[in-house]
Amino acid sequence: MHAAEAGTFPGPGHRLLLAWLAVAGACSLFLFHDTGPALDFVLRFRGNKLWALVLVAAAVASATLVFQTISHNRILTPEIVGFDALYIFLQTLLVFCLGGTGFSLIAPELKWLMEVILMLGVVLFLGRVFLTGRTSLHLLVLGGIIVGIFFRSASSLMQRLINPSDFVVLQDSYFASFNQVNSELLAVSTVIVLLATGCIFLLRNELDVLLLGRETSLGLGIRHATRTRQLLLLVTVLISISTALVGPITFLGLIVVHLAYRVTGSHAHRYVIPMAIAIGILFLVGGQALLERVFNLETQLSFIVEFIGGIFFIWLLLRGSRR
Repeated sequence: MHAAEAGTFPGPGHRLLLAWLAVAGACSLFLFHDTGPALDFVLRFRGNKLWALVLVAAAVASATLVFQTISHNRILTPEIVGFDALYIFLQTLLVFCLGGTGFSLIAPELKWLMEVILMLGVVLFLGRVFLTGRTSLHLLVLGGIIVGIFFRSASSLMQRLINPSDFVVLQDSYFASFNQVNSELLAVSTVIVLLATGCIFLLRNELDVLLLGRETSLGLGIRHATRTRQLLLLVTVLISISTALVGPITFLGLIVVHLAYRVTGSHAHRYVIPMAIAIGILFLVGGQALLERVFNLETQLSFIVEFIGGIFFIWLLLRGSRR
């Protein structure tokens, strides 16, 4: 299958090369367009922002692709387990306990660490409970939805009890933002994301086999249950790091992975993984440029992503129901 795909022109390899050339062009344009006289300051500011955009795109795209592979469902994303609800719950709990001023004084490193530990802990607990023996991953998804409802309800209750000024502070932390990302957290997050995505790419051939289903995977020598748990851990790490760094972006992975399959014209993960990352970078960098130059930073990038992603998700559901 791979040989046949590679023999066509433009094949998956050629399309992947074109996508990454487009990424290089988009990133260069984002960095150097209209820098003005303060070149050093602008490049440092934009470089930090671009670093965050690339990192989040790589983490979300890789995690969503793997999650869809092991769940055998092309409209599921890891966020359905409740990462956004956990993130909002922790922000709400901190404001409820410390007030808006106390929340603003928390060290970014400490808040990032608490968010990562909470999200990892909850998903690992769900995996421990639901992923036993031959239990389906879909039961884990159902458990995540239920836990997400619980955390949303708890967040809603606390939001009604805090005073309006604290609520304004809380609202600002709900949405993903790339404008002020801590460079030290970026460095730590980059190391973790590189290790996790590197492990995923090393397992690309096994992911191709897992895509064929549980019985086929077992017949071809894959330890399906063990490998599924290991991949779910990598997915959880990537989404936790991304969400803790900039906030939740629910539909980004759904969009870029679906486009990666379409553009690549292949199901081979050696092509789809880097293609999904490339499309994710183009989507976020283009969205951020649109936000800055058209909307004059009057909204958040996550609003644009969620609006487009929501329409895309509804389209996928309608298309599936007509088959």
